[in-house]
Amino acid sequence: MSMPVLYLSHGAPPLADDPLWTRQLADWSGQLPKPAAVLIVSAHWENAPLTISATTSVPLVYDFWGFPEHYYEVTYPAPGAPELAASVRALLGNVHDDPARGLDHGAYVPLKEMYPDADVPVLQMSMPSLDPAELFAVGQRLAPLRDEGVLIVGSGFFTHNLSALRMVDGPAAEAPTWSAEFDHWGAEALATKDFDALLDFEHKSPAARLAHPRTEHFAPLFVSLGASVGTTDTPTSVIDGYWYGLAKRSVQFD
Repeated sequence: MSMPVLYLSHGAPPLADDPLWTRQLADWSGQLPKPAAVLIVSAHWENAPLTISATTSVPLVYDFWGFPEHYYEVTYPAPGAPELAASVRALLGNVHDDPARGLDHGAYVPLKEMYPDADVPVLQMSMPSLDPAELFAVGQRLAPLRDEGVLIVGSGFFTHNLSALRMVDGPAAEAPTWSAEFDHWGAEALATKDFDALLDFEHKSPAARLAHPRTEHFAPLFVSLGASVGTTDTPTSVIDGYWYGLAKRSVQFD
């Protein structure tokens, strides 16, 4: 059975305090086949050449600052995935290893809600570039992993401009126009499988520079798009809505 491919908006560490979003992630994973392993590409790891993380359990990467202490005490001791690492090397060729690199918050924050028992092997992979075509090609080369029971996950945020938000308005704040317009455009492009437009979002979408002043949080979607090529179903937006005005749209490709 071929596994689906996901793109999810991963949230910040306080995602764990949001009862709606945590339930949405838990319900989502409950509807998926149990993966043999997870290969996750996070917005928070850019490294060239393409690099894979530790294949043993090592400490998490707390790549955020200024949060209350308890967010730095979170653990997620998922098993390493050496067999998956070997498959990734075989499919991609020039792959580097970082045996000390643990999962960053783009990986462990959502996975802790989706697989709280930490019983699924996880491997994280860097983005070697933010170029949409290059990342799409990486996803295409990784697609055979789906037939090995691997859940490929791109982890970013559908809109991401922290400097333009009013954090004081709280998580239920109304989405600013730029965030809502981009989210609507992206939902339409996904619904019509207009992958060309998504790959060229900096020119084709409304408010692209406001929605993504830097594109690293949208970029994991391109890996997911590439890995999903050949699927016949329309992508499903499993989670939508906004968090502090950011679009938390998260998508499944079957």
